[in-house]
Amino acid sequence: MAQPQRRTVAVIGGGVSGLAAAKAFDERGHRVLGFERSHDLGGVWEPSRSYPEVQTQSPKDLYRYTDHPMPADYPEWPKGPQVHAYLHSYAARHGLHRLFRLNTNVTSLDRRPDGLPGWRLSLQAGDHIWTEDVDFVAIATGQFSDKNILTFPGQSEFTAAGGQVMHSAEYTDPAIAQGRHVLVLGGSKSATDLVVNAARNGAKSVTMVYREPVWRIPYFIGGINFKRLLYPRFQEAQFNGWNPTAGQRLRAVLLKPLIWANFRGLETLLKLQLGLKRWNMVPDIPIEKDISCSVPIVTPGLFESFREGRAKPVRGTIERFELGHVVLTTGDRVPCDVAALAVGWKLGIPYLAEEYRRKLIEADGQYRIYRLAVNPDLPDLGFVGFNSSFCTVLSAEMIANWLVRFMDRQLARQPSEAEMHVGIEDNLRWRRQERPAAQIYGGLCSAPFHFRHLDEIVADIGATETRRGWLAETFTPPDADAYGRFLASAPQYRAG
Repeated sequence: MAQPQRRTVAVIGGGVSGLAAAKAFDERGHRVLGFERSHDLGGVWEPSRSYPEVQTQSPKDLYRYTDHPMPADYPEWPKGPQVHAYLHSYAARHGLHRLFRLNTNVTSLDRRPDGLPGWRLSLQAGDHIWTEDVDFVAIATGQFSDKNILTFPGQSEFTAAGGQVMHSAEYTDPAIAQGRHVLVLGGSKSATDLVVNAARNGAKSVTMVYREPVWRIPYFIGGINFKRLLYPRFQEAQFNGWNPTAGQRLRAVLLKPLIWANFRGLETLLKLQLGLKRWNMVPDIPIEKDISCSVPIVTPGLFESFREGRAKPVRGTIERFELGHVVLTTGDRVPCDVAALAVGWKLGIPYLAEEYRRKLIEADGQYRIYRLAVNPDLPDLGFVGFNSSFCTVLSAEMIANWLVRFMDRQLARQPSEAEMHVGIEDNLRWRRQERPAAQIYGGLCSAPFHFRHLDEIVADIGATETRRGWLAETFTPPDADAYGRFLASAPQYRAG
């Protein structure tokens, strides 16, 4: 392959994915211009954006970069400040701080008006407004950038009388709950984290209001770390993945009774361990059809707070606010001084010009994206960290390495536009018809298919080392050190 030319690359976002992208493009010799709208690197792990006691859903050996393990003294599931410190140590190790301009907002992204390849970014930092023309853009703002804001009837009168309504990301001080009636709307892990935090910090009452019960995974299932039960390749193979081969279809038919028994056994364990029937929280959908990035990890202390009467789960949603109360769709009238809305984040790229957003996002919100990284109708543009998974850091790093090679045409399997379109259409059909759970987050969720997703990336970049041995590869979770070796075994180059 010919040596690629050095390019100017904009990296939008300075969190987990932005750091991975900046490192991948910088070490290949490209000029990186990083833009982060907040005052610090770290993305959702920046302390002012985190709620109290936030911790990872993934164990520390999965939530890491390939060449930078988390400190040995970190707990299995690190807390937010520890993850933030880890990201800064990674940035320091690779000299990434120099690449980012903080407190800088991208207000628009459009093709260059001079007809040349690349993009023009409109930028704002305080009163300073300017544009930058670049050859390539890596969008690394991810799925947790813009808050999803809901409002309900009576909310203005409620807040005018002293009540508080906030997004879960704004619940940053445990004192918010002390001596007050707290209502948490939502059933995600961020919601249950706030329920536990409020119950532990002197709230008069805590009510968790959620729409539908979902399968929740405790850190330990029957005493076994859940990563050893749910992450290995053999378990992943029991789900209905995309584009199965004839052999995989035959195996699914032959093993169907065993697969059914495996998942029914897992459901029984979860029902008994968590007491789901007692709280009317048994989901209607089978767990093998439900597992995706939206399946939350159980916050330690959640079900204990239910049993001890310090918190109460109610199935429903908010109908309206009244002075000092919230009326639910169930008819319940719940005392409320503080309402924390754990209702997630808005997908989308508001600064991308509308004509390009239409090419990227379907009418039903599904993304047209190949390898979770590029759209053939949007040249010189890629995405890092738009995938949601239980191996977010590892996946972001692998995609960043794929993306720089894609840009430089250094992939061993460089896809044509036609191949990418076919792959996108096949994946859209799979999401909509064969695995509806895969539509979560606009179809950008790679869970529970971590190995399948990473296999494709590793093969595309031309790694010659791709396995750890049959036993390890089949019965253990993904290993960041191994993927570091896989990256090192791929052809190496540097732009000139």
